[in-house]
Amino acid sequence: MFQDAAMALQALLEPMRLLALFAGMMVGLVFGMLPGLGGVAAVSILLPFIYLFDSYAGLAMLLGAVSVVYTSDTITSVLLGAPGSPASAPTAIEGHAMAKQGQASRALGVGFLASMVGGLIGAVVLFLAIPVAGPIVLMLGTPELLMFALVGLFFASSMVGKDLKKGLAAAALGIFLGVIGPASAAADIRFTFDQPWLLDGVSLTIMALGLFGIAEAISMLAIGGGIAGEKMVLGPRSDGVRDFFAHKWLILRSSIIGVFGGFVPAVGASASTWVAYGHAMRSTKDKSKFGKGEIRGVAAAEGANNATVIADLVPTLLFSVPGGPAAAIFLGALFSFGYYPGPRMVSQNPDLMYLIVWSVALASVAGAAICFFITPYIAKLTRIPFAIIAAPLLLIMVLGAQKSTGTMGDLYLLFGLGLLGWMMKYADWPRAPVLVGFVLAKPMEQYFWLSNQLHGWSWLMRPGVLIIASIILIPLLLSAWRAWRGRGLPTALAEGGETGEITTEAAAVPEPGHVTIISTLLALIATIAFGYAMWEMQGFNSTSQLLPGLAIYPGFVLSALLLIQGVRSLRGASWGSFDEHRFLPVLLIYPVAIWAIGYHLPTIALLAWMLLVCAKMRWLSAAIYGGVVFAVMLGMYRLMRADMPGGEIITLF
Repeated sequence: MFQDAAMALQALLEPMRLLALFAGMMVGLVFGMLPGLGGVAAVSILLPFIYLFDSYAGLAMLLGAVSVVYTSDTITSVLLGAPGSPASAPTAIEGHAMAKQGQASRALGVGFLASMVGGLIGAVVLFLAIPVAGPIVLMLGTPELLMFALVGLFFASSMVGKDLKKGLAAAALGIFLGVIGPASAAADIRFTFDQPWLLDGVSLTIMALGLFGIAEAISMLAIGGGIAGEKMVLGPRSDGVRDFFAHKWLILRSSIIGVFGGFVPAVGASASTWVAYGHAMRSTKDKSKFGKGEIRGVAAAEGANNATVIADLVPTLLFSVPGGPAAAIFLGALFSFGYYPGPRMVSQNPDLMYLIVWSVALASVAGAAICFFITPYIAKLTRIPFAIIAAPLLLIMVLGAQKSTGTMGDLYLLFGLGLLGWMMKYADWPRAPVLVGFVLAKPMEQYFWLSNQLHGWSWLMRPGVLIIASIILIPLLLSAWRAWRGRGLPTALAEGGETGEITTEAAAVPEPGHVTIISTLLALIATIAFGYAMWEMQGFNSTSQLLPGLAIYPGFVLSALLLIQGVRSLRGASWGSFDEHRFLPVLLIYPVAIWAIGYHLPTIALLAWMLLVCAKMRWLSAAIYGGVVFAVMLGMYRLMRADMPGGEIITLF
């Protein structure tokens, strides 16, 4: 084994192969920082170039990109609050809150170093576990995989936000959005409203960018100034190192959680990252900082998601079952070079297996080192007026969204989901459960259908299912027990849990009027949406109703309860001085203008508005900067081979 590993390292260290690995790593770092592009876009761009090299160099190039995407997307998550992937949602929640407090440098430093450890742990496990991982994975049946997905979804719903009803309703909404399009087990097309651009469902890229990227852009444009509210205090690089070593055991445990999550095809990163985040919260005595900028949340999430993306290669290499879209492209590259993954690959191609391990390990270390040393310069971006940064980023989001189907429907979804994300943010509905529920919907539906077909409903009593379900049930029962015992205690202690930090006076302070109004309106929209879905679902095949019913019926009940609760709170509520809604019309008019007259003129007008009105730049500076941004975007459209909308009115002439 060690002889094969040494030979593989020697093969990788040849100059041309190292150059290919480094080139792939740089592409992965850049695309990881661009919202909506990420790993799939990076490996897609590299795919035509890998055939210029031998098989080792070509595969090393792809692995270099895959290994560092989760490292560099920390930058987007922290500075913009827009996760580059669903697995980065906890980083966006905690890291972006830290950035607003002037602590972006700490969050980025810990995120990069935790990502490096996660990647190395994943590489070590890949080195040691591939010969024995097959039997372990085969021990997990579809019922256990379904329960593992439900655990991840529960953690996403319950760990963020104050109201569990809102978290569960958000998760149900995510599953509802995830089942749009073709059913997995029957010939049904669900909830498409006869729109051809919905026939394949909603794109994950559009979902993530809309809920987080567009919503955060609206808020930051309205607030004005930079991302950090106060002057950024960067401090020495040792600050990030100190935080890293302070939480080293948490990062190690989270990386191990991520490794086990990577073994589960199509589910891993989304579920395991939230399990690691939940572990970080439960292992902390003072939970009051979570959701408000807790460094432990960043450390746990980044350690888990990087370990998961590497461990995703285990089912890819052993069973030809890719753990995610990027792994699927890597699997296709293996086939094209004449390698056929399977249990025999370990014995027939040990040199290739260890070359994969070395490529991942080297890229993880080098990528984290590059990101770590540029952290102080990146963190300075938080003091630049956000409108200057938002101008190119918003257009990159549009490009990232439009490459889904290449139709105007992508932009409708992007900005529609942006409006939904903005409402959820100010209605105090957690957005992360929507994203996680959306990602898990397809694999959960397959596992749910197969479990019922193979076992009936008896799968609920399988030992593995009961053990995994206890991860959900035990905390719920303990919370119910504490609530029952605390019935006679003061409100502060009952609501504050172990810390007791919420005082009776603070708990009695009513939420701002605009929060009550937006929350009630959102509950009304969700109730109508779930009600319509219940009605349309009756025409589907019974197998097509299984998973939608699991989300839609509880979602309707929860939304209706939240609507009743909101209506009761509306008495005396006034909008007040909250004026962010003034920025919504401009961003909602933009896709309509593109539909009418094409991409160019509306984009130029949007750039002028953001630079001259929002950023208050001078005419000459705005013209030069805007011209460069516009030219770069045109070049990226050509590079990505994406079609620009021509405009319905223009095409009539």
